[in-house]
Amino acid sequence: MKEEFYTRGRWQNWINKIKESGFTLQESEEDPSAAVFVYAMDDVVLACLKVIARCEHGTITKEEAISTIDEIREIVSERDDSLGEDATLMLESLNASLSAVFLASQRYIDGGYDQKTPLADMVRKAATAEEAGRMEEALGILSDIGARVIGGEAVPEEAFAELPYCMTAELLDGIDAISAAQVGDDSYKEDDGSEDDGEDA
Repeated sequence: MKEEFYTRGRWQNWINKIKESGFTLQESEEDPSAAVFVYAMDDVVLACLKVIARCEHGTITKEEAISTIDEIREIVSERDDSLGEDATLMLESLNASLSAVFLASQRYIDGGYDQKTPLADMVRKAATAEEAGRMEEALGILSDIGARVIGGEAVPEEAFAELPYCMTAELLDGIDAISAAQVGDDSYKEDDGSEDDGEDA
């Protein structure tokens, strides 16, 4: 039986927690209820990293790994109209950031990405491509950046600081979440599929 790395039930748990949080957008101060979105993102990122680890252990093929990332993307992109306007906007932002995680994961699995250009230069190239309306090019560059982050590199802090608010910046938030997950619980790296806890959030 095919293993499920991420289920609809797991994502629904996060949707329920978002509803329970009573999240609202606040201009004057950061809303503590926003933390649930960070936790949800981390959960999805770790699922993707687990898929990659299984692929590197040879438990699943590259094709199966790429297909599984697509399945996770489909699960988390489903809308829930009962969240309310503020939470829906935040969830859309989360999904935008996660799109970079999915693209980066698949690019890393597939291989053949740019491993030489300095990451700060690549961030600038992605932002320039977006500004010129070449979003497909920007996404390709960001996929390469994310793949290298999965491989252990880090995007320089100044590269984030130089960016205006744009889609490239939002996508880089997702790539930054990969870095954060990798310095946290890294038990997924040794997970070869011999034991599966199967726990939901």
